[in-house]
Amino acid sequence: MTDQDQERDPWEEFDRLKPAAPDRVPGYPGGEPLGFGFRTGVRSARVAFGFAVYALALGTALVLTGVVVFITQGQWLLLGLMVLIEAVFVFGFIRLVKQARNRH
Repeated sequence: MTDQDQERDPWEEFDRLKPAAPDRVPGYPGGEPLGFGFRTGVRSARVAFGFAVYALALGTALVLTGVVVFITQGQWLLLGLMVLIEAVFVFGFIRLVKQARNRH
């Protein structure tokens, strides 16, 4: 790389571009984001659904690890807490899937 390339602002070219169309909602290019994934930049319902599955799988793996540990130690109250946490993960998964499918 030359010294000229290193001194140039990498966003300079981007800043020169004009918008493709006027904003439908001021401050939100392309319209107001709605539904799961829009605020994080995910535009595909399949990607949003995949993230929901990943979050459920990761949460379930952590809960199952806790269940095994608490059963071996005989801590039944904490085992019940882990079952409650798993129910929250499943509820969250169902909500994320609904949001991923009902994108505007």
